Amino acid sequence: MSLVEAGAAEAAPRVAAAAARATVSGFLALFRSELHLTFRRVRTMALLGALAAVPVLIGVVVKIETGGMHGRDGGPPFLAQVTQNGVFLTFTSLAVALPIFLPMTVGVVAGDAVAGEATSGTLRYLLVAPAGRTRLLAAKFTAALAFCVAATLAVALTGLITGSILFPVGKVALLSGDTISLGESLLRLVLIAAVVAVSLSGLVAIGLFISTLTGSGIAAMASTVGLVVIVQVLDTFQQLAAIQPWLFTHYWLSFADLLRQPIYWDGVLHNLGLQALYVAVFGAAAWARFGSRDITA
Repeated sequence: MSLVEAGAAEAAPRVAAAAARATVSGFLALFRSELHLTFRRVRTMALLGALAAVPVLIGVVVKIETGGMHGRDGGPPFLAQVTQNGVFLTFTSLAVALPIFLPMTVGVVAGDAVAGEATSGTLRYLLVAPAGRTRLLAAKFTAALAFCVAATLAVALTGLITGSILFPVGKVALLSGDTISLGESLLRLVLIAAVVAVSLSGLVAIGLFISTLTGSGIAAMASTVGLVVIVQVLDTFQQLAAIQPWLFTHYWLSFADLLRQPIYWDGVLHNLGLQALYVAVFGAAAWARFGSRDITA
């Protein structure tokens, strides 16, 4: 082996490491930019504010209703659980927000990720820059996932604060009838919030794919949100029982199994696996479409 060949062989690992560092640093720079772009929008803050209002509204309604029922029997069972322990308001709020409010807000953000930039005319400049389409798409996907986390935390934290103000806080009675300490219930809350946020990842991939199909941000957002509504309607028909386990919304409420002792993991694991499948399929479809997109159009 000549000295030149030996030098090239010795330098190859360093060149590869430098290229990897450049790729990672480039992705992080894009991710920070996308994160800043997502959360600086007034629309995003308004969506998070609306989500934070859900637990407050539920808590106030429960407080008024239970106050009006003082001395009387009856009332929905969940009212008693919320009034006996304010922590349960967080679980109730997530159960109310997940089928409707959370997917609507996530659909808006994911659907607008690419199409919104095409509408404003900034996508062309992003694609001609040496950022790389794959890294750009990955950064947009990751930023949308960050919004999922922020949206879930907006509901969970507001529910916990509102419940602590309006109702007593202490040991939590689980759906299985067992009672756990306040500290353990807060750990369950963190786990539930993480599962809820990940449950929306499949929708993020679908919204991102739809966003690559059109140059209209409004059309992409409306299509993504409309798809959520259609899928949830399909999930209610008994005649479609064969396909319902494959619908990305089917296992969303399986997080309730985390409020049992012992925890039932089957539904949760089915949900996480299904979301991973949707991310893989629609993520690949979005990459294929985005990679061949005509930036002059």
